[in-house]
Amino acid sequence: MPHFCPICLLTCPLLSGRLPALKTRQDGVIFQTSKIITHLKKQKYNADYDLSAKQAADTLAFISLLEEKLLPALIHTFWVDAKNYVDHTRKWYAETIPFPLNFFIPNQMHKRHLERLQLIRGESWREDDETLEKQLYTDALECLTLLSQRLGTHRFFFGDSPASLDAYIFSHLALVLNVKLPSSRLQQHLRSLPNLCQYCASILTIYFTRDGETFPRLSPKSPTAESSDYEEEPNKRRNQILSVAVGLLAMVGYALLSGIVSIQRVSEDKAVELGLALEEDEED
Repeated sequence: MPHFCPICLLTCPLLSGRLPALKTRQDGVIFQTSKIITHLKKQKYNADYDLSAKQAADTLAFISLLEEKLLPALIHTFWVDAKNYVDHTRKWYAETIPFPLNFFIPNQMHKRHLERLQLIRGESWREDDETLEKQLYTDALECLTLLSQRLGTHRFFFGDSPASLDAYIFSHLALVLNVKLPSSRLQQHLRSLPNLCQYCASILTIYFTRDGETFPRLSPKSPTAESSDYEEEPNKRRNQILSVAVGLLAMVGYALLSGIVSIQRVSEDKAVELGLALEEDEED
């Protein structure tokens, strides 16, 4: 049986900046969704065991469709759109990632997603190209409409039980549907497709209910939430000051070890000579 570590996303993956990640006893930390699924299948965890050959082929086809049509728009929405990235994505990850990694990991992930979008869309992709951006979102909206038509009135894409395709589609749609972004064309279109909205709500209710909530918080903390945190944790400000102090010490230590800053011992006679020389310069 694989060992699922609840803090795997806050240790090894952060050091590499790669998500998702699964920490296992046998193979260490596994990155990439496809490799994680392959590992689980080897451990006899296979949601597609009862699928027919046609349904298995449909699964591969729809996953390829999402990666080609929907994923680029998702990357643009969360990582390229300046307002969404600054006001939501970077802030969201910075609140979750422990200090001091939260200062540079979000920017590292931002760069990696830009490179991934460049790889998906080819050499012609440019951040400021409005024509390519428009085509990117057109493809994504068409993909959502196609998913809605394919789902129809069914509970899941292959009947009454979820398969790996449902997990893959849900992981893309639920985030878009529930997150509070300053601007999101995908969210507006998705909310106009009631069967996909119900599909996401049903999965959240069945598999993600906890402590009276149907899903975890998907947005950065609001100022009200932050102020209540100060009231509930009187030592929080002290801890923040200590964190800053530790960070400063770490930076000074790094500067000394890397040679950026050096400390030289000076004899007493030499110090006197330097002091006299400074006094002469001031008089001049």
